[in-house]
Amino acid sequence: MPVTGENERQHHIQLLRGEVGRYVFLPGDPGRCEPIARLFDEPRFVASNREYTTWSGYLDGELVSVTSTGIGCPSAAIAMEELAKIGADTFVRVGTSGAMQPDIAPGTLGIVSGAIRDEGTSRHYLPIEFPAVADIDVTRALTVAARRLGRPHRVGVSQSKDSFYGQHEPGRMPVAKQLQDRWAAWMAGGAICSEMEAAALYIVAATLGVRAGGIMMIAGHHDMAPMTAEEEKAIAIDNLLPTAVEGVRELIARDREAAA
Repeated sequence: MPVTGENERQHHIQLLRGEVGRYVFLPGDPGRCEPIARLFDEPRFVASNREYTTWSGYLDGELVSVTSTGIGCPSAAIAMEELAKIGADTFVRVGTSGAMQPDIAPGTLGIVSGAIRDEGTSRHYLPIEFPAVADIDVTRALTVAARRLGRPHRVGVSQSKDSFYGQHEPGRMPVAKQLQDRWAAWMAGGAICSEMEAAALYIVAATLGVRAGGIMMIAGHHDMAPMTAEEEKAIAIDNLLPTAVEGVRELIARDREAAA
């Protein structure tokens, strides 16, 4: 499989330099790209290949983009690698996650300041002892946005995993005790949510020298208890996207001030 250069169309995302901005939203689901892009000025579809769909537009006059990554760390790492190669340098993971603390209500926004590396992709970049930490400026901007919009939120550590069903149906796995013991440990350490991409994105960002952060809609309960109809409404993705976009607006403003 070819590795493309910075002035070529990237092999997986099928994008060229100039087609994306330096600020890129990274949802997992390609179907979330257009709803995010609708919050841009002059949104336009750019490309779609495999799990990677991209739209671009403007926020406060700055070219920004949204590229889907698919599910999990391997495809998310590929997206960041190729986007960085064509000029992107600031990434915001936007997605859904499962609650890990009893006092976190469904619909709370999780601003992921760091991630547990319970996945395999990041080990191909840095030793496991190296922490997966979000960029402090991205994290601060997302927090400011959540406060400004009055959205319930929690800043903290996520668990980034490779197996969705290992989390949701651990009891049927041959390694059930190991999965359950580790889950209990993550909870005891204060992890706020479980998702499938942040750790790899933060580690890849560290190796590339770019910025990454994440904001997640926290769905469900820590004990998998059924949600009420009101809670189901609270976890709608539309309750997350304006905060993510406001966070990037805040970041754009801060970056312009710093450059002035």
